[in-house]
Amino acid sequence: MIHRQFSYILLILVIFIYTTPAVPALAEEPQAIVEGFQNQLIAVMKKAENMNMKGRVARLAPQVKKAFKLSETARIAVGTYWKDADDSRRRDLIRAFTRMSLSTLATHFDGYSGERFEITGEQPGPQGTRMVLTRLVLADGDTVAIDYVMVKFENTWKVIDVILDKGISELSVRRSEYSLVLRTQGIEGLIRLLDSKADELMAQ
Repeated sequence: MIHRQFSYILLILVIFIYTTPAVPALAEEPQAIVEGFQNQLIAVMKKAENMNMKGRVARLAPQVKKAFKLSETARIAVGTYWKDADDSRRRDLIRAFTRMSLSTLATHFDGYSGERFEITGEQPGPQGTRMVLTRLVLADGDTVAIDYVMVKFENTWKVIDVILDKGISELSVRRSEYSLVLRTQGIEGLIRLLDSKADELMAQ
């Protein structure tokens, strides 16, 4: 009798588990994603003297992957050349763009002198984006505005552009820099250029 009752209870539990709809995970809010990225930047800056370039890149890479959609940024940066590239070339471009982005970031944030980040707000951006407004407060009290343009991919917010001083779009700068290379050497030439820049920075 006890064995039969136990079987009934087990059957009910199995039916409940497999018929209860899964609750989707809540998307992390844009400000929280940016805050996590900036906290990691400060942590790396504070330990920069004890880390070489490769070490800083390794520490930054996981948080950059979480916060940024570099594949989308690379796609937008090359414009129509993306459509003409095959899957292999696209993968090579994303790899080279990621290497260059990480090495550039590790180069710019290579020491600590009391700087801190502050999130100053959030607002809607064009075409369904969100803008997370922040500033870097330098040791002397001067500030640099750093705003993050974020897009929601499925259930996750990701940064696709960074705007400095309320006007300088990193994505626009990249598109301008890459346009001549793409016209004269195509996407393969851009991949070589990005790898070359990354190699140069990593050698520092």
